[in-house]
Amino acid sequence: MNLGNGDAQQKIVILGALSAIAEAAARQWAEQSAHLTLVGRDAARLDVVAADLRVRGATVKARTADLATCNPEEVFDQVVAGLDRVDTVLLSYGILGDQSRAETSLEEAQRIVATNFTSAASWCLAVANVLEVQGHGTLIVVGSVAGDRGRASNYVYGAAKGGLALLVGGIAHRLARSGASAVVVKPGFVDTPMTAHVMKKGLLWTKPETIGKAIVRIASRARPPGRAVVYAPFYWRWIMLAIRTAPTALFHKTRL
Repeated sequence: MNLGNGDAQQKIVILGALSAIAEAAARQWAEQSAHLTLVGRDAARLDVVAADLRVRGATVKARTADLATCNPEEVFDQVVAGLDRVDTVLLSYGILGDQSRAETSLEEAQRIVATNFTSAASWCLAVANVLEVQGHGTLIVVGSVAGDRGRASNYVYGAAKGGLALLVGGIAHRLARSGASAVVVKPGFVDTPMTAHVMKKGLLWTKPETIGKAIVRIASRARPPGRAVVYAPFYWRWIMLAIRTAPTALFHKTRL
C-alpha cells in the first residue's frame, strides 16, 4: 500500500460499527473528515449511521457482515481492497451474555467465548497480517477490565476478554518492528445498550463518548503508542491494580 500519496485523510475501518462505543468514536472521526468503512450485521442501521456520519463530515462506506461467523481474512481483504492504506482498525463488538446461565449451560458459555474471543481473535490476526505488510497503522481492540481477574459475577465473559487482551499484547509485540501497532482499550462500567439491564449506575459509570475520545486519541498519535493496554477512563488502571493484587482470602470475601 502506498503511504506517500500525500492524502492526509485518515482511513479508518470499524469492525462492529453499530456498538455504542464504536458509534461514539466514529462521530468524532467524522468531525475530522475521516474516511470511514463501517462493518456490521444490520444493513438498515448501518445506512442510518452512515448517513449521520456523512452529515458530520466523513466519507463513508458500509459493509454488511456478521463478524462472529464470517471469514475474517476474506471479508477484510474485500473491505480494504479499494483503499490505498489503512491507518486505524477499530474492533468493537461482543456480547455480555448471561453468566448465571453460562454456569449451567455449556451452550451459553460457548456462545460468550466464541463471540468475545474466538471470532475476535481471528479478526485481530487477519488485521495484523495486513498492517504488518503495510508497515503502518494501528489495531485498536475494545476489551474490558473484566478480563483482569476472574470474578464470580462475570468470569466467562471476563475469561474471553482476558484472553483477547493477551492476544493483542502478543500482536503488539510482533508488530513493533514493522511500524504498525496494536492496543487493547479496557473500559470500566459503560452505559450502553449492553448494560441497560443494570438499573443503578454509580459514580464509576461513564458514557460511550468518553471511551470514544480515548480511542480517537490513540489513533491520532504520530508514533505507535507506548503501551499495549490503555484503561478508560484512566482511573480504572489503579482500581484494577488493587483488585488484581488483593490477597485471595480477602478477595473471596467480596461480592464483585
